[in-house]
Amino acid sequence: MDFSPLKAALADVVAIPVTPFAEDGSIDVANHRALTRRLLDGGVRIVTPNGNTGEFYALTPDEQRLVTELTVEEAAGRATVLVGVGHDVPAAVAAAEHAARAGAAMVMVHQPVHPYVAQEGWIDYHRAIAEAVPELGVVPYIRNPLLAGDRLAALADSCPNVIGVKYAVPDAARFGAFARDAGLERFVWVAGLAELYAPSYFATGATGFTSGLVNVAPAVSLDMLEALRAGDYVAAMKVWERIRRFEELRAEEQSANNVTVVKEALSVLGLCRREVRAPSRVLPEERRTEVAEQIAAWAL
Repeated sequence: MDFSPLKAALADVVAIPVTPFAEDGSIDVANHRALTRRLLDGGVRIVTPNGNTGEFYALTPDEQRLVTELTVEEAAGRATVLVGVGHDVPAAVAAAEHAARAGAAMVMVHQPVHPYVAQEGWIDYHRAIAEAVPELGVVPYIRNPLLAGDRLAALADSCPNVIGVKYAVPDAARFGAFARDAGLERFVWVAGLAELYAPSYFATGATGFTSGLVNVAPAVSLDMLEALRAGDYVAAMKVWERIRRFEELRAEEQSANNVTVVKEALSVLGLCRREVRAPSRVLPEERRTEVAEQIAAWAL
């Protein structure tokens, strides 16, 4: 298969949408559709339902399938859909197969959560998923700094649909080395730690970055992408300075507030309830005020 169109789609702002909840705690279907349309209307061209900002690990399998289906329906003809899958191998394979039936183009494989991960076992895990959906592009989500680049290359040798990487180790030098050991031109490299890391990762080989902030301000994220594509790091860092505190709030306490800050901002804008599911939490009052101040300065 020719995966070049999917590779081109990955080299972009990869939006990680939130999952809005209704007052009774269920997924708010109408609001999910509205938030997805807002992203698309804002210029987003690739979306990842069931990502971490979408509270993947707090959703039931039925809810994960619902989120996938809603996103594919809204994105049809407007954006590429990259579905997050994970958990045990049978669950991840079933989710990937569902994504294919639903009409998604790619799957992102969440970092395995088991505490004992061998590098060869990492290959086996991803191979099982990739072989189950040979027609889909497969994007491993890498957060393990100990994984060697040649292991990714070995995976792609047997699974040519492994076409990109969401790299989320907070070390630009490590990323640069890993990408070159795996094959810089062989894969699409997506900076998996969002806008604050995007400039340094672009400088060492990335051509796309993930974003949760894009839920709140699509134009801001796209402004950074435009600057990075042009090699204008001065302009990119101007955007970086605007959003720095917002992203720092999300990163507090080992990213405990990653989702809650985004949902709080959407709540301030009247677009989404602030509620999240355990093990996340609603922001304390003083942080809510700071989030409101941050987005007010963006003149949305």
